[in-house]
Amino acid sequence: MKKTQIILLVLIAVAIAVLISFLNTAGTYDSMQMAIEKPGKFMHVAVRLDKSKPVEYDPVKDANFLSFHAIPVEDPSQSVKVVYRNGEIPNLMVSERLILKGKYETDHFECKDVQTKCPSKYKEEQAKGQTHPDSIKVN
Repeated sequence: MKKTQIILLVLIAVAIAVLISFLNTAGTYDSMQMAIEKPGKFMHVAVRLDKSKPVEYDPVKDANFLSFHAIPVEDPSQSVKVVYRNGEIPNLMVSERLILKGKYETDHFECKDVQTKCPSKYKEEQAKGQTHPDSIKVN
């Protein structure tokens, strides 16, 4: 075999290994029920903010403590207390969905990181009868 063929085979093997490792890390979110059943295990859970219950945040008392209730996406009848110890979460009240990264403790979900999924800026335009840029056909 030529030297270039060997290098090409090695590069292909590395590319395949990178793709396989990426596919193993990319996945779906866990359910809140699974987090409750496996306390202490780090998970990613998709939820919505329960706006019927108050958000507890007092920056004077403790600027790092935030507590709220979340409704799991897979079971809207359930509400779980979430504790976040890294300060205020931007866009918490306007988010359509939250991705919580943490683990379930005895009586609450201890959250290490929160990713907010905000509503699309195009929803307001669609409500007014305007079109989304992706729906415009280009010839």
